[in-house]
Amino acid sequence: MKPPHQAAAARGFRFAATAAVCLLYALPFAVLLLLAVSGPAGPSLRLRNFAEAARASRMGRAVFNSALIAVCSVSLLLAAASMAAYVIARFPTRPVRIFFALLLGSMMIPGIVNTVPLYAMLVGLRGINTYWAMIVVCATNALPFAVFLYAGFVKAVPREIEEAATIDGCSPFAAFRRVVFPTLAPVTASVLILNGIGIWNNYGQAVFFLQARDMKTAPLAVSMFFQQYGARWNLVAAAAVIALAPAVLVFLACQASFVKGISAGAVKG
Repeated sequence: MKPPHQAAAARGFRFAATAAVCLLYALPFAVLLLLAVSGPAGPSLRLRNFAEAARASRMGRAVFNSALIAVCSVSLLLAAASMAAYVIARFPTRPVRIFFALLLGSMMIPGIVNTVPLYAMLVGLRGINTYWAMIVVCATNALPFAVFLYAGFVKAVPREIEEAATIDGCSPFAAFRRVVFPTLAPVTASVLILNGIGIWNNYGQAVFFLQARDMKTAPLAVSMFFQQYGARWNLVAAAAVIALAPAVLVFLACQASFVKGISAGAVKG
């Protein structure tokens, strides 16, 4: 056991190290917010920067596009990943194990590598500048990691609760939907936040698949706005804050469930 003064010194060091890391991460956001409310001549409280930036960059339409794509993609992802993980965890036949191995192997392929063949395929399917194509692409890209997370949680769910539901007259799908899936709330929150923010910030593929001005997402709108107004840093910063705000708010609202899911996953792993 450490002497009291050594324990206090260790706690002080940990607190200082944590504060330094938090400050390091918070500093860029503080600079961004300061720029967003600054005038052309320097720091001031100029809130109309946000209205001007939103109007010039058409950020309202871009945020709507990002929200629609993110919500639909994550909904499709949660449904597909949870059901696939249920089959992988409960029916580990040889074909299922091979499919799971191939799915995990696909995680090693960078998404940008698939952009050219995806673009050619979507041109043939007339999916360029459409919501459905971007939704399917985003959900598919996130599927392997989501299935991996869900499979570990499903294996930890006792089979007895499913058997009890089956005895009560539930089909296997009904037992999954009514009994198993509600117990996966922590990992669902983790998948939602990790992939939702990733889909919201998707730029590398959106820039190819969403070329029409009315189809631009928030990251694309900020990029185009920067190209036009790059010398006016206050307006560019205001546009960036508007694009970041929805993702930050969702994360803050779900952070407790996110931390719980990550912690539970570490214990189950």
